[in-house]
Amino acid sequence: MWQFWIDRGGTFTDIVARTPEGELRTHKLLSEHPERYADAAVQGIRDLLGVADGEAIPDQMIDAVKMGTTVATNALLERKGERTALFITKGFADLPRIGYQNRPDLFALDIQLPELLHTDVFEVDERLDAKGRVLDVLDVDLAHERLEQAYNSGYRSIAVALLHSYRNPVHEKRIAQLAREVGFTQISLSHQASPLIKLVARGDTTVTDAYLTPILRRYVRQVRDALGAGKVGRLMFMQSNGGLTDADLFQGRDAILSGPAGGVVGMVATAQADGFDKLIGFDMGGTSTDVCHYAGTLERSFETEVAGVRMRAPMMNIHTVAAGGGSILSYRDGRLQVGPESAGADPGPACSRRGGPLTVTDCNVVLGKLQPTRFPKVFGPNADQPLDVDAPRRKFERLAAEISQVNGEAPLSVEALATGFLRIAVDKMALAIKEISVARGYDVTGYTLNCFGGAGGQHACGVADALGMTSVYLHPFAGVLSALGMGLADIVAMRERQLDVDVHDVVALREAATQLQSEVLAEVAQQGVPTSQIEIIARAYLRVGSAETSLPVTLADSGAMIDEFVRGHEAEFGFRPEGASMVVEMVTVEAIGGSGATARLPDAADGDGAVGQSRMWIKDAFQEVPTLRSRYQRQRQLLPLHFPLLPIAQNRQAYWGRQ
Repeated sequence: MWQFWIDRGGTFTDIVARTPEGELRTHKLLSEHPERYADAAVQGIRDLLGVADGEAIPDQMIDAVKMGTTVATNALLERKGERTALFITKGFADLPRIGYQNRPDLFALDIQLPELLHTDVFEVDERLDAKGRVLDVLDVDLAHERLEQAYNSGYRSIAVALLHSYRNPVHEKRIAQLAREVGFTQISLSHQASPLIKLVARGDTTVTDAYLTPILRRYVRQVRDALGAGKVGRLMFMQSNGGLTDADLFQGRDAILSGPAGGVVGMVATAQADGFDKLIGFDMGGTSTDVCHYAGTLERSFETEVAGVRMRAPMMNIHTVAAGGGSILSYRDGRLQVGPESAGADPGPACSRRGGPLTVTDCNVVLGKLQPTRFPKVFGPNADQPLDVDAPRRKFERLAAEISQVNGEAPLSVEALATGFLRIAVDKMALAIKEISVARGYDVTGYTLNCFGGAGGQHACGVADALGMTSVYLHPFAGVLSALGMGLADIVAMRERQLDVDVHDVVALREAATQLQSEVLAEVAQQGVPTSQIEIIARAYLRVGSAETSLPVTLADSGAMIDEFVRGHEAEFGFRPEGASMVVEMVTVEAIGGSGATARLPDAADGDGAVGQSRMWIKDAFQEVPTLRSRYQRQRQLLPLHFPLLPIAQNRQAYWGRQ
């Protein structure tokens, strides 16, 4: 039976399909193409199965669909989620608006606060102390009255975030019971969405879950209906923590980094299979570039801000910059600028034949780094035309003339202007990598740059040069690696608990770890994974005394945890903490159930590798460079990989996957 591994990105939707014979096929579509299809993921499955539009998809042919989606992310960015009401402890209605009173732009006189996700707040009369003891019993009648008031106002989704409920959820559970009786269809509770300290971030996380989960539910139903009314054996989604979960368990709070997390999994699995273990992930797509660091363990963050929303939930530690293939080029404030706006899939770059603006992709087209004859013909009204080279050239000429008028100088050539924009984009991406590596004490020159994403190969050598890196890894499926990562990912369940106990408090640590382990084991087992095949990873997050920053260590005896913490603290902050008490801030337990997929591709077929010459702008002139074919060749692969060989610094080695 077929398996489909899908990454629905902001610009392109990538699909890797595994046929019943074990062959891997790839496919790529525009994520938004309303003239041709309603949903790119479903259309991609139709294309690969050879099912005509209007015909039912033969669900008996499909074993599993594993997907990462930007549906929730886009709803968050565009503020198009479910209308949501927040229920919070009396006296704290303004807390989400007040937040932490951060000033991201210190000198801004007109401070623009992010738009809140919830549209109304209802206070409930109750109070717990910091230990979770009840100070004021919940006023049930008042809570019920407020719930009915919200329901009659049209709300069907609510978030409940009460003070100190992570210590004692008794009042949140009672409100949830009342809400179900009233008729609410989405009830998100903070002790479930984010059982950690800090009401501001915990409340934001809970509201986000209530705001996005109904959107995800509708999308899941849409996909299931299109695939055969839910008859597909397994429909799974990638979570922000890097693990798959059943569609019925997929929640809004876990969907923010659904797509990029698949890229991290694919990046690690493929490079490790070829012997690389210190990696910088460089995932450049159409809308943005995601970078990550790997040195033996997947790095996760428990406190993140996404689109102005404070999230307190486990997510892959991914740094994103608004520099992708679709980033719009402009001349503003007397300088060239790249992004942060993106042309997206509709209208897309100027070269995509939909009247779009100039973008980074257009730079690569006019400079010869993207060859129209070797690029999929998916453009135009019927999605059968190649890239348009003339349109971006004309727009670059007009922009050069405008800049010349402003500066009173001779206009730049198209190639010089495009090269300048690319240099800015490369510098932005290199700076992002420095923030996750050099700024944290890692010597990036000893790492391999794992380059992937639809636009990554066009810029990998430039980014590596800017960072002093000497090794670039390009997997044969680099252009669709996030989709491949969906198939390589494991089923994962994670739980966390706030503790704030001394590192020597063995009883508290053991009790918390045991309970969390039973919960994650049950969640993974219910998804069909035998208990004997589930791996358990337990971690403790230690900090020094009253410090705010904690570091993860393997949950073990106190001596081993302290030693690991001290080493990590010295590496990250440059000194060893001496004589201070150690506190376990929280404990996390992760259950991992193997997916059965492997990163090792079938043996590569021998071939001449070179497929001709390409004309590319290099060092102020067009030059002829060899064009190589990926050594992984399959007879029926839909998109064979062809690319011009980019210039590589003298001591750089480019690794084209399996050798």
